[in-house]
Amino acid sequence: MCLIVFAWRPGHALPLIVAANRDEFYARPTQALTAWEDAPGVYAGRDLEAGGTWLGLGAQGRFAALTNIRDTAQPLGTRSRGELVAGYLRGELGVEAYLDQVASHSRQYSGFNLLVGDGQQLAYLHAHEATPRLLGAGVYGLSNAGLDTPWPKLVKARSGLEGLLESADPQELLALLADAQTAPDGELPETGVGLATERLLSSVFIASQNYGTRASTVVIVDDQGKRRIFERSFGPFGGHLGEVEMVV
Repeated sequence: MCLIVFAWRPGHALPLIVAANRDEFYARPTQALTAWEDAPGVYAGRDLEAGGTWLGLGAQGRFAALTNIRDTAQPLGTRSRGELVAGYLRGELGVEAYLDQVASHSRQYSGFNLLVGDGQQLAYLHAHEATPRLLGAGVYGLSNAGLDTPWPKLVKARSGLEGLLESADPQELLALLADAQTAPDGELPETGVGLATERLLSSVFIASQNYGTRASTVVIVDDQGKRRIFERSFGPFGGHLGEVEMVV
């Protein structure tokens, strides 16, 4: 998952709205959004190579999502980051207790941003920081740096979300995630991957022969706890593979 924009508004009729793109190599085997047979109450896509996920819903109002940190100098972890999302969705630990646990062994994973919530709290952990952060009401963005690091795609998508909060129309949110316009070279971050790759990765929606946006996901939670989740799946060059909608 390489871009997540979200609105957290406790006490509002729609306390949580999430729009997220998962970017990955097309060759990595993936299962689209579904109910997990081996984990009752979990609804998520699945990485069939390592068994984890990048975003999903769990029992008792649980929500979790993940992005990686793009830094060629960082050490590589020995465990899959997707298990961090799956572990929270499957588990029973509270928001802060879970992130404290993850923080204690975060060096086992390549760099990540982890977002977890339970309908009452929403919290964030950056792999390079020891202390999780409980989030107050606001509109936020996560790409492949820290929370709200102003990369062009994040700023653009977060602004787009702010304009859609009142309607919270899932098709409009999915359209926001489909923006394939790249950023000007002068606005690109320098993360060690080279100019051509920085350009490719600078758009909200990424499409190429081998790597790109595999899934666009929208989550809308209301104040009664009803959760709607929508996912579109894509293949090489952004080819549309299917769409799933669930209410849980």
